[in-house]
Amino acid sequence: MGLLDGKKLLVTGVLMDSSIAFHVARLAQQEGAEVVLTSFGRQLRLTQAISKRLPQAAPVVELDATSTDDLAALADRVREHTDHLDGVVHSIGFAPQSVMGGNFLAGEWDDVATALHVSAYSLKALAVAAQPLMGRGSSVVGLTFDARYAWPVYDWMGVAKAAFESTARYLARDLGPEGIRVNLVSAGPIRTTAAKSIPGFESMEGGWPERAPLGWDAHDPEPTARAVAALLSDWFPATTGEIVHVDGGFHAMGL
Repeated sequence: MGLLDGKKLLVTGVLMDSSIAFHVARLAQQEGAEVVLTSFGRQLRLTQAISKRLPQAAPVVELDATSTDDLAALADRVREHTDHLDGVVHSIGFAPQSVMGGNFLAGEWDDVATALHVSAYSLKALAVAAQPLMGRGSSVVGLTFDARYAWPVYDWMGVAKAAFESTARYLARDLGPEGIRVNLVSAGPIRTTAAKSIPGFESMEGGWPERAPLGWDAHDPEPTARAVAALLSDWFPATTGEIVHVDGGFHAMGL
């Protein structure tokens, strides 16, 4: 019996097989879950192709998390493949390069607003859109990068992650009475396609393996994916509003 036996999950953010979300979907299937993926626009065909690299090819439904039409249609689109959801994985984030890479002071509101909309508000939007399919014991899990600190080059994406983490706490408050848990996994730097789009990303990961008590491999998304799978399971029935760090212990060390 697998950790996620019989679970039905919606996983966003599968773009490449290096994506953390891809490894979450892979592990979930290996642990007995049925998985539905989301994608949109020009990325849709790419996600459909990548889904065939999973243990079982997963269906892909269209979802732009900033589109009110897509969000309104999400439940019906998912119902074409499953009648309910036991878990939702939020792995969505974007900020224009104009508000990262040392451009904090120069960031214009329109670009900052894009970062906040895609990377923070989308958590609430996705949870509400999927809510009709979720019942007691369901779980929403998102991915963050420790927003307590001002990281080199992260700039307004760091601000968006702070809003994202706060959004998760408010969702935990408001969805808790329905028995829906909301938690985040704060991963160390992982060399995904999204990470490589951050100007100067190497300055964020520099020194991480040396300072993390357990060490850190920026090319290995497996530990992060395992934490997400665990939070999707029934093994954390009374945990919500939490941020689980999967960073080799880096977050607990002083300078």
